[in-house]
Amino acid sequence: MIWGIFKRDMCHATRNVIAVIVSMGLVVVPALYAWFNIAASWDPYGNTKALKVAVANNDKGYKSDLIPVRVNVGETIISTLHANDQLDWQFVKSDKAIDGVKSGEYYAAIVIPKGFSADMMTLFSPDIKHAQLKYYLNEKINPIAPHITDQGATTVVNTIDKTFAKTIAQVGLDLASSILHYSQSPQMAEYMRNLNGNLTTTADTLSGASQQVTSYSQLLGSANDIVDSTGKLLASATKAGKQAQNALKQGKSGATSLTSAGANVTSSVNTALDQVSGAFDQVAAKVNKAFDAIGKDSDTAASQLATLSEQISSGESLYDTYITSLNHMRESVEQLPDSDSAKQALLEAIDREITLLEAAKGDSQKLAQQLKDASTQVTQDTAAAERSRKEILNRITSAKQSISNVRDDYATNVKPKIDALASTVSTLISQTDSMITQLSGTADGLDDVTGDVGTNVTSIRSTLGAIAKKLDSSAATVKELITKLETGGNAGDGNSDGGDGDNDADSGESDELRALATANASTLSTLISAPVALHRVSVYPIANYGSAMAPFYTILSIWVGAIILCAMLKVTISDREKAHVLGLGDTLPRIPGPSGPGNASRWGLRLDHEYFGRYAIFALLALLQGTLVCLGDTYFLGVQANHALQFLAVGWLAALVFSNIVYTLTVSFGDIGKAVAVVLLVMQVAGSGGTFPIETLPKFFQMLYPFLPFPHAIDAMHAAMAGSYGNEYLLDMVYLALFLIPSLLLGLVLRKPVIRLNNWVSRNLESTKVM
Repeated sequence: MIWGIFKRDMCHATRNVIAVIVSMGLVVVPALYAWFNIAASWDPYGNTKALKVAVANNDKGYKSDLIPVRVNVGETIISTLHANDQLDWQFVKSDKAIDGVKSGEYYAAIVIPKGFSADMMTLFSPDIKHAQLKYYLNEKINPIAPHITDQGATTVVNTIDKTFAKTIAQVGLDLASSILHYSQSPQMAEYMRNLNGNLTTTADTLSGASQQVTSYSQLLGSANDIVDSTGKLLASATKAGKQAQNALKQGKSGATSLTSAGANVTSSVNTALDQVSGAFDQVAAKVNKAFDAIGKDSDTAASQLATLSEQISSGESLYDTYITSLNHMRESVEQLPDSDSAKQALLEAIDREITLLEAAKGDSQKLAQQLKDASTQVTQDTAAAERSRKEILNRITSAKQSISNVRDDYATNVKPKIDALASTVSTLISQTDSMITQLSGTADGLDDVTGDVGTNVTSIRSTLGAIAKKLDSSAATVKELITKLETGGNAGDGNSDGGDGDNDADSGESDELRALATANASTLSTLISAPVALHRVSVYPIANYGSAMAPFYTILSIWVGAIILCAMLKVTISDREKAHVLGLGDTLPRIPGPSGPGNASRWGLRLDHEYFGRYAIFALLALLQGTLVCLGDTYFLGVQANHALQFLAVGWLAALVFSNIVYTLTVSFGDIGKAVAVVLLVMQVAGSGGTFPIETLPKFFQMLYPFLPFPHAIDAMHAAMAGSYGNEYLLDMVYLALFLIPSLLLGLVLRKPVIRLNNWVSRNLESTKVM
């Protein structure tokens, strides 16, 4: 029965020329649908040269002290794009570029702002600004063009980043290389030797200043001891008042001498200290004047400093005058009775005062020597002379302050006590008891004064001690710097013979720096600008975009072919055809009930016979459709097919499955079934993953994905084209074939209960005379 139906259908399809042409058209139309789409999308991303993208450069450039060349990133971009053929770059003014995007003349526009280079160079300033390109895009012209032009804009940005990084790296490497070459020159070696000599002189000067400050501190301490000794002397005098009466009377001539000596000492001290203080003021002014003249007349400045040195040396006589006065005072004190317990303490205090003055005299000699050394340095090294100037002024200030403190201390404490002592001794000669009382009161008052003096002197000495430590620390730092410079110079020379491990390490680092600086700066800067390169490894490579899209359009055309077959061919068998197949003539005997599928079953033509008999011509034409479209893909368009037979087998199986599904829907539900087939087509175009990955689609399509035939047919065709992973191809073919089960179940079993309903719907549609 099935063969009889198929044979009559083939006779009808080939009975005349029109039928043959229509049959051929049914086979060819789906193939044309696939071929046109595949050919149109063969290499769309390789043909972007016609897409017009405007570029406008308003960059004004930038120049700084750090990079002494003018930088114009905008010009670099324009030069790079002239050599780029990804897109049709149009170099125009910014106004025309923006207007062209709005009018549709250009798909996109890139505008480089005026301060683009300046913003990029803020990388080297605290206030960093992000350089921005203005990108204008017309998104209504085409849905794909914006993504292509975005890729072009991204290329521009990447080019800018690489060029900028390369430029900065190359400048840095060139600078390092120049510094290294200069550091190895004889001129640099001479500079290093001069620098070491000057630093050594500076360290010695700092050490000498520290010693001088320490001496001033000791002088103040000795003066404080004199005050303490004087207080003790007066205290002893009050305790031994009665015993001193006879001694004072006997020593009248000694007391008179002491009074005279005290007055002479006071006058000598005031004169000497005032002269020393004034002399320091004059020295400081003349030192400044001499150093100010260094840049104009170094010889005059040197002469002035030498003169100052001689003046200070000649001022040593003031110290001698003071010391002589103290010696006279000492001789007067020695005339006091030996029984006086304060005599020895006063002598010791005077001896200490003489010692301190001799130390101060030595400090002045050192200052004179330092001025003399500075007069020599003026003509040799201006930088060292300026440092000597500051050090000499600091030493003069410290010396002046020390002398001023000694003078004030003497005027406030020592002089009143000496005068009181002399007056008390004179009065004692005439009125012993009154003298003793006065001495007691003086001693009591002196306790408070000496306490205050001691506190002040202790504070001053603490400050001077801190200054001395700072000077020592500075001297040590300078000496350490000298050592490092010498070590660095040796390492730079590469002489590691006999050196320790640190020198070897330094030499190794110097060798690495030298190797880096002598390397090709352009190559290194290129590596720094793009340290990572992408090595593309294709797994199951596809030759081109057309081949990649071929499975989707091929499978889609086969489904469209199945719908065309059902639209052009009848899916039901008329009663006349049934009668001819059964051998009953031209008319099927009348039986009660409406005509339709299954009404000839009493004569042996069952429903399954009708189903498969009419489906046979559908299957034949569908196989021809699948064969033609697959062979055309492979041999006409040149689509990649590593396994051509497997590729063809996918087309055959898809043709059988799709034609059976559409045929079954049409047989079961008539025109409604055709509409359902179209709905399934639309759903599979969106949810098959043929164009976009299924993971990028909405959740509904991701859930529907496994239950549609398109994805499995497309995956099987991909495996046939590029290669299969394991049993991937066979599994996809099995999954595709499984869709025949529900289709046959519907066509052979589930269709029976709805036949009467479908007939009723068909009669009502026909009664409208429109449908």
